[in-house]
Amino acid sequence: MSDAQQPDPVRIGIVSISDRASTGVYEDKGLPALQDWLTRALKNPIHFEPRLIPDEVDRISTTLIELVDAGCSLVLTTGGTGPALRDVTPEATLAVAHKEMPGFGEQMRQISLTFVPTAILSRQVAVVRDRSLIINLPGQPKAIAETLEGLKNADGSQRVNGIFAAVPYCIDLIGGPYLETNDDVCTGFRPKSAVRPAR
Repeated sequence: MSDAQQPDPVRIGIVSISDRASTGVYEDKGLPALQDWLTRALKNPIHFEPRLIPDEVDRISTTLIELVDAGCSLVLTTGGTGPALRDVTPEATLAVAHKEMPGFGEQMRQISLTFVPTAILSRQVAVVRDRSLIINLPGQPKAIAETLEGLKNADGSQRVNGIFAAVPYCIDLIGGPYLETNDDVCTGFRPKSAVRPAR
């Protein structure tokens, strides 16, 4: 396969937000979970920009801006989206937004509600800044995978769509690289007019 046939390379920011993990009180599990899932889900060569930071509004906002300015087409955060006093990730994310994308948060809560009634306490948001999509994900690795890939029936068919199915087309629309998904993990959906011919 020549370079012309390779999927577009993509730069992705992954941000774990936790006071305790960022100071070494316990091991961060968010960054490895994000990197593992994205590596399995995407065919594109990925350059990760990982960050482990505390629950501080200004620090989070500054980090998100830095990642967008560094060319990350997608930035995923984990942690800090509940109602606790130190949970400020949504506020920091909205502060850097050029456009809000409320459907992502709505769908994440719908997926999580099939498991726990406390899903309604989650305040995840998604926004567009310049040519980057920023999405707040839950804090637990299991919940990260569930919200990204959705729920499958016993036969492997999709029961509830995960949010990542909409990510590649969203990134197309904001001028980012063409993301190609591994269908056994998650199938990205595009209108027929937006699908590149098979190679």
